[in-house]
Amino acid sequence: MKPKVFVTRELFDDVIAKISEYYDVEVWDRYHHPPYEVLLSKAREVDALVSMLTDRVDCNLLQSSPRLRIVAQYAVGFDNVDVECATRLGIYVTNTPDVISDTVAELTWALILAVTKRILESDEFVRRGDWRKTGTAWHPKMMLGAELKGKVLGIVGLGRIGTRAAKIGALGFGMKVIYYDIVRYKEKEGILGVEYRSSLEDVLREADIVSIHVPLTKETYHMINEERLRLMKRTAILINTARGAVVDTQALVKALREGWIAGAGIDVFEGEPIAADHPLTQFKNVVLAPHIGSATYEGRHRMAEVVLENLVAFYEGRRPPTLVNEEVLKVRPPGFK
Repeated sequence: MKPKVFVTRELFDDVIAKISEYYDVEVWDRYHHPPYEVLLSKAREVDALVSMLTDRVDCNLLQSSPRLRIVAQYAVGFDNVDVECATRLGIYVTNTPDVISDTVAELTWALILAVTKRILESDEFVRRGDWRKTGTAWHPKMMLGAELKGKVLGIVGLGRIGTRAAKIGALGFGMKVIYYDIVRYKEKEGILGVEYRSSLEDVLREADIVSIHVPLTKETYHMINEERLRLMKRTAILINTARGAVVDTQALVKALREGWIAGAGIDVFEGEPIAADHPLTQFKNVVLAPHIGSATYEGRHRMAEVVLENLVAFYEGRRPPTLVNEEVLKVRPPGFK
C-alpha cells in the first residue's frame, strides 16, 4: 500500500502524476486554502503533507497527526511550520530554496523600476485622459522620476535572492551596492564589488534604495520599524519582497504619510490578502503586488519539482535534498518503515 499525501493546493499535472507513482495523492482543488479544521482533519489521515505558506502547520496539528512523517513545504520560507515541534516528533520538514532566486530578484527590480520611474502613475495618467487634458505632449517637469546609475542600493540580507538583486544593481545599472547581513560574505564582495556595512542602520542612512531579503524570524520581525525608517533619506525608497512582517506596516504608513521616505514597492504584507481600503493603497508613490515574487511558470514549476524530489527521497529512505531540520535525522531515519 502506498503512503498517503495531502497536497493543500493544485500543482502541475505532470508533477502530481510523478508523485502518484509513490504516493496515494489527494489534492485540495479549491482556490482558497483549506480551513485549519480541514487541514487538521486531513493531516491526521496522511503520511505526508505538501503545505503552502498560508497553511498553519502548528504543533497542535503535528501532535494530532500520528502517521505524519514529512511536511514538504512548497515555498522558500517556512515560518508557518513549527519546525522545532516537528523535529521533536521526528517529522521531516523541507522547503524549496534556490529555484526561485532569479524570479524573485527580477520582481524586486520590477518594483524598483516601477517606483523610481513612476510607471503606474504614468499609466493611470494616460488611461484617465489626464495627459490629453494637459493639451501638450511633453513638458520638462512631467512625471519626473529618479535615475539609478550612480545611486546607492542597500541590500538587507545577502542570501541567494539578495545576491542576485545586488548583481543586477551593480552590473546592470551601475549602482554602488552596500549590504548588511548577520554574516559577512567577503568572497561575494570581491566578485560583485559590493561593500559590507556592519550595521543595518548604516545601510538605511546611506542607501537610495533599500531592498529587504531576509527570512521572517523572531529577530527579523518588525526589523524595519519607525526608528529605523526615520534613518532613511527622504529621497529613498523601500522595497520588500521578503516577508510582510519584517516591516512594521503602521510605521511604514506613517513614514509615507509624513514624507520620511519617497516611496515603496511591496509584494508581501503582514496580513494577506489586504483590503482595497488598506492604508497603503492611498499612496501614489507606492506600488503594491499580491505576493507574486515567485509567480512565473518556470519558478513555480521548479518549486513543485523540488517538492517531488523531497517526497521521493524520503519515500526511498534517503535524506531529502532540501531538509530544513537537520536534527530530525537523529530522531528518526527517513522513510516509512
